[in-house]
Amino acid sequence: MERDHELALVARLRAGDADAFDDVYAAFSTRIFTFLLRLSRRRDTAEDLVEETWMRLVRHAPRLQPDTRLGPWLFTVARHLHLSYVRSRLLEDSAEAGLIGLWPFHVPRSSPFEETAANELERRLERALATLPVAAREVLLLVAVAGLDPSDAADVCGISPQALRQRLHRAREALAAALERETAVPAGLWQEVKS
Repeated sequence: MERDHELALVARLRAGDADAFDDVYAAFSTRIFTFLLRLSRRRDTAEDLVEETWMRLVRHAPRLQPDTRLGPWLFTVARHLHLSYVRSRLLEDSAEAGLIGLWPFHVPRSSPFEETAANELERRLERALATLPVAAREVLLLVAVAGLDPSDAADVCGISPQALRQRLHRAREALAAALERETAVPAGLWQEVKS
């Protein structure tokens, strides 16, 4: 979003312009929902948290600072709501949570084989992502999926840009290791195949 357009939207939100809210919703709703869905790994939870995120915008719009950056503000609210939810329900990364296969993956598919391979990659990626701790998962989702630049993602997480870069680096390594573990063939299986 162009900064001038964003500043104009903030001014309109502060003035109570309902159309400005619609514009902000159109620009960020999918990204915030995807972030919360992948962070919580529960559709119903993500839907509730997204609704509350938008309610917070409506409630706080008149008090926004004129230079507010809407993306980081909204993702910060969404993240804090998720953290509050986790604390209140003691649901930190349960193994039973279902996997949601919504990884944005836009590869032209020209054959059933390619489509099957792409679907399998999506499933593997979602399973590997689900095994990561919340802190690692959230930085990957903010930067790689939601498209925030690292400095904005650092603001959302409440850490320094250097700390975010380190967390992002570790998260990428952990994701790569999880993907490797997922594709590793147990040694005993090779013996069965050879027999």
